[in-house]
Formats: sequence, structure tokens, C-alpha cells
Amino acid sequence: MKLVIQNRMLFASMLVFCLNHTSAQVNNKKLRKLFERYHQENLRFHPLDATFSGSHLYDDQLENDGSANYIAATASFNQKYLRLLSDFNRSKLNTADRISYDVMKELLEVDVEKRKLHLHYIPINQFSSVPLLFGQLGSGNSAQPFKTVQDYENWIKRIGDFRTWTDTAIANMKKGALIGMVLPKTLVLKMIPQMEELALNDPEKNIFFSPLKNIPNTFSPSEEQHVVKALKHAIASELLPAYDRMAGYLKNDYMQHASDVSGLSGIPGGLDIYNWYIRFYTTTRKTPEEIYQTGLAEVNRIQEKMTLIMTQVGFNGSLGAFYEYLKKDPKFMPFKSPEEVLSAYRNIYEKVKPNLPKLFSVYPKNRFEIKRVESFREASQNGPSYTLGSIDGSRPGTFYVPVPDATKINVTNLGLEATFIHEAIPGHHFQISLQQENTALPSFRRQISFSAFTEGWALYIESLGKQLGCYTDPYQEMGALNNEILRAIRLVVDVGIHTGKMSREQAIAYMLSNQSISQQDAVNAAERYMALPGQALSYKTGELEIQRIKEKLKVKLGKRFNIIRFHDALLSQGDMPLTVLDRYMEDWASGQ
Repeated sequence: MKLVIQNRMLFASMLVFCLNHTSAQVNNKKLRKLFERYHQENLRFHPLDATFSGSHLYDDQLENDGSANYIAATASFNQKYLRLLSDFNRSKLNTADRISYDVMKELLEVDVEKRKLHLHYIPINQFSSVPLLFGQLGSGNSAQPFKTVQDYENWIKRIGDFRTWTDTAIANMKKGALIGMVLPKTLVLKMIPQMEELALNDPEKNIFFSPLKNIPNTFSPSEEQHVVKALKHAIASELLPAYDRMAGYLKNDYMQHASDVSGLSGIPGGLDIYNWYIRFYTTTRKTPEEIYQTGLAEVNRIQEKMTLIMTQVGFNGSLGAFYEYLKKDPKFMPFKSPEEVLSAYRNIYEKVKPNLPKLFSVYPKNRFEIKRVESFREASQNGPSYTLGSIDGSRPGTFYVPVPDATKINVTNLGLEATFIHEAIPGHHFQISLQQENTALPSFRRQISFSAFTEGWALYIESLGKQLGCYTDPYQEMGALNNEILRAIRLVVDVGIHTGKMSREQAIAYMLSNQSISQQDAVNAAERYMALPGQALSYKTGELEIQRIKEKLKVKLGKRFNIIRFHDALLSQGDMPLTVLDRYMEDWASGQ
């Protein structure tokens, strides 16, 4: 990465060009002030997001986002900023401000729609929720700092807010249970042991005791005594009882009301909720049926490429038999320890590094690390994931790898090379870090994520694995195709589950018959889609749109098309809805 400094100079000049080539206008200062006001006020509504973004002004707070007061206040906030935004004439803005205008408008409008759906009646799931995030924060190895006495006191205050959050969440779940707005039983069964583990009053087994074992040596004896006593009291009297109440409620009450139907079609207003999730995650107005049909077509297309690989390696039999071979042959499960799995990903990183200049001239400054997932969430994780670093660069971006059993990690099923490219470099880490580091963007845009852009970019970059020095082994190429077909299958099964076309069991069967995937991974995947409606649609939807835009601009620019410039431009204006991306890239191409 020796070219980072000069490349950042190139990026700066490219940004100036991107910002101004379509208009002689300078940035609208009044609009920029509105963006900054919106950002600062929005942080107060989302202190947890602020902490993860590296802003520590609100580390002592947790938003009680299911309370009536909070819901009313955010509704008022949304309407106020929609009204203030409407005072500006969008057509007179330059490219950069027009993108930010559209992004802010989309965020506000989607949140206004959300408030009508009572999603606070279903505040947790087994995959992503405040209680799980709180476990990460309380470990002392995440975004919540534990470096000063004030840091410890902030966490203790936040624990008090978590107690309130938990009681509000339980009250809302009771309201949901009265009208049938509940989670499926299979998800509740996964959540109970998560809450029970986090409720354990055992310093050796509960992650919340970790900050007590790692008191900074800069503390005086009296300071150490103070924080140990105060945090032990907060854990014992507030934090663990909150998790215990949630675990008890789920087990003894909520479970009786939980749904036997796998998806949203089984609850009141479920299809309206699903259409909202489609807009939220894909930034499109596509119908469930459109997405479903796209998924079927993509599955067929990718299976044709898989058949070519099968022929290349000399396997005799059907594609289904090839899947079984890939799943069961011991040579595809070479690991004996979690460290071996982590080491394999580090080796892929070394393979990718020297090939990055073929596709990029700009690299992020923020550091990057590879870590194993914490035990309390490892069993429910369906593969590696990325957690963004702090905006100031003090906390690196992290590639988290779950290894519940190293001997069962299948290098082809998981597609280790494609997974690293997607989740780490140059996938999420490049796109998210460059966005965070781009000071030309308004503050509110440096941390946001539209899933169709974020996941679409990462899946798109998987397709360039050969240019990055990967997929030289046909089985790793098969792994990449297996990852891609997973994203195509998601279009089918996510829609199937939530519109009533498929049950959980039918979705699992469809996955098993159309890709190389273990029974357990198929179960975890189906339950992820049940817990996060629509999120799984963002990958393929975004990737197909980026591919479409690239092919369109190749035709438009001909010999002037340059893949490095295309990628740098694609990332230079930050995350945005797909419709906004299409307009922006058309403008960019016109200036080439």
C-alpha cells in the first residue's frame, strides 16, 4: 500500500471533479448547515449508533426506541426535516448536494412509513438486536471504550438505560402478542439460550465481567476500587436481572403466543410490513413477485456455470450429486482448530493485497483486523461478517469469523476466498472506510448504509476475484459460485417465506437441492431470513444494478471506459439508494 498517500491526492482531485463537473455551482452552504443540524440531532436520537460510529458524546445513554415518547419525538423530527428540506430547489443543486438531498429525503420518508407499522412490537430476534449489541459493547472489545474512569461510569449509566429498554421491549411484546404480531416459535427457541447465557452470574463465563478483568494500569488504587465496586453492583442489580427477565418472559409467556407460520404473512399487516422491508433494504419499489422471478432466473444461470466447473474437475454425475460430494468429502474440511480457520483468511488477505492496484487507485486509511466471533452469538451466526471501524480510525474495521466447530468449516461451501473479498477487502472494508474517511461528504452520510448499495457492492466485487488473484483453484471458483447462488436463492426463499409461498422447512429443502450447503447452514440461513425480512434481497438486487450500470457505461464510453476510474467514482460519493446511484453514475460518465 505504498501508493496510499499519492493515491489519496488523486482521490481528492477526483472528488473535486466529481463534485463540480456537472454544475458550475458551489456547495449550497445553507443546505450543508441543515445537513449538519440533522446529523447532530439525529445522533441524540441514536446514541448506540453514535458509539459504534466513534462519536462518544452519548456513551452513557441508550435510546428507549420502543417508548411512546421516543416514537412521537422521532415522528416530529422526521416531519420537521422533511419540511426544511422542501425549502430547497433540488434542480439547482450541484451533484454532491443533490445526492445528499436525495439520501436524506429517502431516510426520512422510509422512517415515516416505518412508524405506521408498529415494528416496536417485535423488538428483538436471534440474529440482530439491542440485547446482542449490548453484549458486544459490554465485552470491552467493541465500540464502548473502557480506558478512563469516566468510560466505566458511562457504561454503568448505559446499563441503567438498558434495564428500562428491556422492560419497555417486554411490554411491547405483550401488546404484540395480544394482536398476533409475534415472532415464529423457531426463532424464540434460539433467543432463549442467548438471553440465558448473557444472564449468567458467572465471571468466568459471562462476557460482561471482562472489563473488570482488564482495568487500565493507569487507574489509581482508589479509582480501581471505585469502578470495580460500581460496575459489579450494576451488573448484579440491573444488567443480569434484565437479561433474566427477558429470558424468563420468552420461555414462560411469549413462547405460548409465538407463531407457527414462518414469515410475515402469518401476522396482521404482514404483507404491508414486508413491502416496507423491501423498500428499506433494496431502495426500490420492486414487488415481491418481481424479485421472486429474478431469483429463479439467476439460480438457473448460475447453475449452468456450476455445471461447467463440475465438468472441468472431471466429476461424473448430476449437479445434485456434485453438491453432496462437496459437502461431505473430508478434503474440503481441512481445519482442526479455530486458529487454522483464522490463518486461512489471513493467507487470502496476503494473496489479494498485491492485486488491488488492478482495480483501485484509492485505498482506505483505516486499519483492518480478523477476529473470532464472541461465544454468545457464535452459534446463531450464518458465516463471517464485517463490523465497521470508528470514524476517527481508532478502532479498526473487523472481519468476524464464527468457528463453533473448526472441523466442520467447509472451504468450498463457505467459499473462503469469495467470503473474504466480500466481507473484508476490497468489499465492505474498502467501501465503508472510504465513506467514513471522505470529509467532502456531509457528516450524516459518512456512517449510513443502504443495504442494497453496501451488500450489492460487496457481492459485485466477489465477481472480480480472478483479477484479485483468487479462484485459481476450480473448487474456490465453485465456492464463489456457491456464494453467488446463495444470494440468488435468497430472492426466492426470502420472498417465499414472507409471502406464504414457502414454510421454513420448504425453504431449507430448496436451499439443499439447489446449492452445496450443509443442513445446519441451511437451517441458520432460513432462520436468518425469518428474523430479518427483506435484508437478504439487498445483495443480488444491488449487485445486478451495479453490473447493469457498468455494462451500460461501457457501451456509452467505449474505449474511454476505465475499470479503476469506474470503481473510484462508484465509491467516491458514499452510500446511496440505487435510483440515486444510477443518476449519479450517468452524470459521472457524461464528464469522462
